[in-house]
Amino acid sequence: MSADHAEHRFAAFRHVGYRRYFFSRFLGYFAVQIMSVAVGWQIYDLTRDPFALGLIGLFQFLPSLVLILVTGSVADRYNRRVIMGLCMLVSMVCAAALLILTVTGLFSPWPVYAILIVFGIERAFLAPAAQSLAPNLVPPEDLANAIAWNSTSWQTATIVGPVAGGLIYGLGPTVPYAVSLSFFAAASLMVFAVPKPAQRSPAGAQSWQTITAGFRYIKAQKIVLGAISLDLFAVLLGGAIALMPVFARDILVLGPWGLGLLRAAPGIGAVGMALWLATHPIRSRAGLYMFAGVALFGLATVVFGLSTTAWLSIAALVVMGAADMISVYVRETLIALWTPDELRGRVNAVNMVFVGASNELGEFRAGTMASGFGAVFAVVFGGFGTLLVALLWAIGIPQLRRIDTLDVPEEHRTE
Repeated sequence: MSADHAEHRFAAFRHVGYRRYFFSRFLGYFAVQIMSVAVGWQIYDLTRDPFALGLIGLFQFLPSLVLILVTGSVADRYNRRVIMGLCMLVSMVCAAALLILTVTGLFSPWPVYAILIVFGIERAFLAPAAQSLAPNLVPPEDLANAIAWNSTSWQTATIVGPVAGGLIYGLGPTVPYAVSLSFFAAASLMVFAVPKPAQRSPAGAQSWQTITAGFRYIKAQKIVLGAISLDLFAVLLGGAIALMPVFARDILVLGPWGLGLLRAAPGIGAVGMALWLATHPIRSRAGLYMFAGVALFGLATVVFGLSTTAWLSIAALVVMGAADMISVYVRETLIALWTPDELRGRVNAVNMVFVGASNELGEFRAGTMASGFGAVFAVVFGGFGTLLVALLWAIGIPQLRRIDTLDVPEEHRTE
């Protein structure tokens, strides 16, 4: 590999603020994955009810929906680095609360759901601030590289975190929460060490017009709206993560360690794809790549739902993760490059609600349907639904299919 190619591959890491931000996000994501495995396993072990697993996602999503008009404005008006650091501290408190419930033997669904609501509030403020901070830490020419590495960080955590969570859980149910607590503490310290970035704040007093500017911008940008809504409905229907404990325990007959492997498998595919995209960015036919990724995600979901063999299930999950990363890469690059900095917090707040809806509400959809019709039906139905969504969007929004490059629009270029 030439020196110039290596420098281009790691372009975002030339900036010290981005390096600290990157590792802070990685530790935070890693801790979330460990907590998710522990909470999901404990809840299902107590209830043996897939609906209880669906509620885990619902209670984490609702705060993002309720606070959507607040979180984005806060990220645009106040220091995004400080918001991110404070949110990490709140995550640390939530991990400590789960640890105390486990140690005292008081761990039960409703106290845990209450903690997850607080955790959801924290994530509602964290997401737009963290997503909007990255463009303040690197110049525009390094932003696509930073987005690819952000995705790599997240997906690497989804690989190592669930496996580590499953293994650590084997040492005792208190250990995952103690480890998560320490990681959140380290992440908060690291993000507070990020140099204060340049940030454009919206001028004037708060008004209904300024608060809802993110909605209006997305509505006006049909390409951005189409990409966000495609991901929303595809993952809302295709998401099977909430049912992993059911497949691990009842269908594939695996223990906590096997659950960790299932949870990690999509991340393995996604991080491989993210690393490829970091070094081989999509330079043309981005829309077609995005639709191909969504369709492949749906097909792999069907295979996972029908499989009763561990290796085939894991392979299908790997393909799901790789396919989903293509859609994520195109969508996040579009939003980051096309959105003016003074609007990024509000636009990312709306985007994060869409992402939260596709993930947490997708988990609730899967858990509810599995409770009534079985886990296999819930997953297979969702996979075919994702294929249908890809077809409908490709026909109904042709300009989305025709996206070629992911360059910054001329009107948003800086001198």
